[in-house]
Amino acid sequence: MALSYSVYDVFTDTKLAGNPLAVIFDGEGLEDEAMQAIARETNLSETVFVQPADNPAYTARIRIFTPGRELPFAGHPTVGTAIALAERAHGAARLDLVSVLEENVGPVRCAVRLREGEASFAEFDLPRKSQQISLPLDKAGIADALSLKTTEIGFENHVPSIWSAGVPFLMVPVHDVGAAERLEFDPQLWEKTVPFVDGALASAYIYCRGGVNHVAKFHARMFASGMGISEDPATGSAAAALSGAINHFDRLTDGHHPVLIEQGVEMGRPSFIHLHMDIEGGAISNARIGGQAVRIASGTLDL
Repeated sequence: MALSYSVYDVFTDTKLAGNPLAVIFDGEGLEDEAMQAIARETNLSETVFVQPADNPAYTARIRIFTPGRELPFAGHPTVGTAIALAERAHGAARLDLVSVLEENVGPVRCAVRLREGEASFAEFDLPRKSQQISLPLDKAGIADALSLKTTEIGFENHVPSIWSAGVPFLMVPVHDVGAAERLEFDPQLWEKTVPFVDGALASAYIYCRGGVNHVAKFHARMFASGMGISEDPATGSAAAALSGAINHFDRLTDGHHPVLIEQGVEMGRPSFIHLHMDIEGGAISNARIGGQAVRIASGTLDL
């Protein structure tokens, strides 16, 4: 069996940066065990398997696997797959189009912009708004798991909290970029300290204001040992969850709020995630995640 695939670097316009994604175009008929085994083989943070959509009006159904398990939703696979399918169908044409990807979380609407000579861009509406999950948290234990002082956890009125827009993350605000760069993640201490959400260990998303790139409003790192990911260069589902924390702690005014998040700097794979939030009556009425992606490889898997 020969399966065609492409690898894209996502949330970047530069090859060998951002978050790599494997897109398997011939996912129809593959058993769950085969898809999980292929995801372990690619050993990327996520591998996508494209299948025919259940709804013929939609572009495709996609299954998203980390090396450890399947995800109901993820941001960089959504952006990367929307761009991969658009480029596969239309080549280098100058085109704006809308596609809908069926994910386990539900249908996800994506807007794609193709431009010859430029990295393609895709943006999707969050399939679910970020919601807080109220569970007791041990600030001292979290600090120990990150090899930081408790005084470095939190800034302004931001404190550790759990949020989910389809995938739960324990959001850990830290004092500044220096603390984010200096931290050392201990997966054993993390597992002993943080709660499980829906049977899975909550992943660590560390964030602070500002960034190495001065246009960024937030700097972030993400660790998901429970998913088989030691550190992730860019995490769209975490940025989606972060929208709830930003609005909750910053008490955003009504209107449109664009936020640029940098991630992956410490890994040598800088990534830039565009988050847009529309606020009405103090609540998020709509939120979108977007970014660029560039193809780095194509070929076939011979199984």
